[in-house]
Amino acid sequence: MLTAIDILLIIIDVISAIAMIVLFLAQEGNDNGMGVVSGASSNTDSYYSKAKGRSLEERLKQATLIVAIVFAVSSILLFLAFTKGF
Repeated sequence: MLTAIDILLIIIDVISAIAMIVLFLAQEGNDNGMGVVSGASSNTDSYYSKAKGRSLEERLKQATLIVAIVFAVSSILLFLAFTKGF
């Protein structure tokens, strides 16, 4: 028998999983490729690198991290709820 807490944890887990997938797919890929291995570096003095903390890409990374933490915590709590009857 599922309790209200179990149902709430399942809903949070599913929503955070879907949100994490969407946020991950919305991020841009790293275009450096094999250039990083060969020692090539990007221009670190560009406007983009200075404003990176305020960019959409950085906000997407932060949101993905937060959603991943919520997903991990809800998954652990859901596991404990089902195995120990918590």
